[in-house]
Amino acid sequence: MSASNAAVSNTPELTPALAQRVHRHHVVIIGSGFGGLFAAKQLRKANVDVTLIAKTTHHLFQPLLYQVATGILSEGEIAPSTRLILKDQHNASVILGEVNAIDLENKTVTSQFLERVTETSYDSLIVAAGAGQSYFGNDHFAEYAPGMKTIDDALELRGRIIGAFDQAELATDPAEIEKLLTFVVVGAGPTGVEMAGQIAELANKTLDGTFRHIDSRSAKVILLDAAPKVLPPFADSLGQSAAKRLEKMGVDIQLGAMVTDLDAHGLTVKDSDGTVRRISAKTKVWSAGVAASPLGKTLAEQSGAEIDRAGRVLVNKDLTLPGHPEVFVVGDMMSLDKLPGVAQVAIQGGRYAARVIEDGVEAVRAGKDVPERTPFKYFDKGSMATVSRFSAVAQVGPIKITGFIAWVMWLLVHLLYIVGFRSRLTTVISWLTAFFSKGRGQLAITEQQVDARRAMFYFTGNDPVAAPEVTAPEPEFATLPLQESRR
Repeated sequence: MSASNAAVSNTPELTPALAQRVHRHHVVIIGSGFGGLFAAKQLRKANVDVTLIAKTTHHLFQPLLYQVATGILSEGEIAPSTRLILKDQHNASVILGEVNAIDLENKTVTSQFLERVTETSYDSLIVAAGAGQSYFGNDHFAEYAPGMKTIDDALELRGRIIGAFDQAELATDPAEIEKLLTFVVVGAGPTGVEMAGQIAELANKTLDGTFRHIDSRSAKVILLDAAPKVLPPFADSLGQSAAKRLEKMGVDIQLGAMVTDLDAHGLTVKDSDGTVRRISAKTKVWSAGVAASPLGKTLAEQSGAEIDRAGRVLVNKDLTLPGHPEVFVVGDMMSLDKLPGVAQVAIQGGRYAARVIEDGVEAVRAGKDVPERTPFKYFDKGSMATVSRFSAVAQVGPIKITGFIAWVMWLLVHLLYIVGFRSRLTTVISWLTAFFSKGRGQLAITEQQVDARRAMFYFTGNDPVAAPEVTAPEPEFATLPLQESRR
């Protein structure tokens, strides 16, 4: 056999299936939150390959984190596996890793999981990396006042809240007992209101009578905010209704109060009249602000886009970066027309970006011009916040609802957006247990949940281990038969 023949025989044949895979449009989605997951699901029938890159293995239903922190729900009920959610969507794959670089010029995304670095190329990119807790430049507060953004936060808070009662049961000094049974929630937005209400219910109902040396009902719950009212995003009447209900439950609402310092034993507060005072409290919860993912700054530096004070990217009307029509920014990372940082904005933005991409791909396949993009329009489905069992506030356009009806609406809406039948079923069972009895099924805590954050402050100071670079595998399963793709 001649050399030329040998060379030809060693070259793999480009089969029709392989040719289709090579030329399929590749959509990379960063983030498995509402924006990222709903964008991926919107593309389930599109002629594209989808790679979702996320730093966690789950899709987090963040609005219900406070119920994990207070023992109503388990973390599994609000954080189903992303891989299981997308298991039957055969044009989608999941890569675990935290994205630390985006190269807009070369169209690549670099992510890292443990010591492994992965570079993934894209044709279209949807950035839905969300937002984290903001301490307004006082990041050291995080060690003593966890936020409410991750499963780790919620489990740690559960450990701190339940653990405070157990420590008070063992204490003999009245001043120490008072400090242990004082719970301060910083931020009177929806999360803060919901958290304060549930801590009060936990102390007054669930734990009532379970201790022999302390009365759990003597616990003091303080809700702090520098703003002049409760629930600033809502109508004044709804904020007043929520405040009235919280006060009836024994929550001490302190408005116009700015936290200036915070440590293990309490916090320093400056009131609107300039008075500085000290609150002794072992357990603090921070729900006062959010900051967009640092990826927003990365995108802005490369595209020339502006970012706002929260680090969100100012996007075009079609949610894309200036000069980069292939890059969409959705959810808490994007800033457009003063849209709020709520789940519905992320869901609708993710779906919109996916539809735009699919329409463009189909036009190219049909040999037609890519259709002109219509601007993103947000449909406001209203805002809701639960205050306690059987009590909530809701605002849908000009309509304002309070009390039991608003609470039922809140239950139905949140149940609708929980992903998966099993998660919905177990959530309903947990709600029935918590709301129609004194019991809560998720009160187990461990020392590790509380100590993990402190340990991380030490571990993050270590030098990172050199990480080998790898290239993400091509998403070939999209064109393979079902049985073959699962081998």
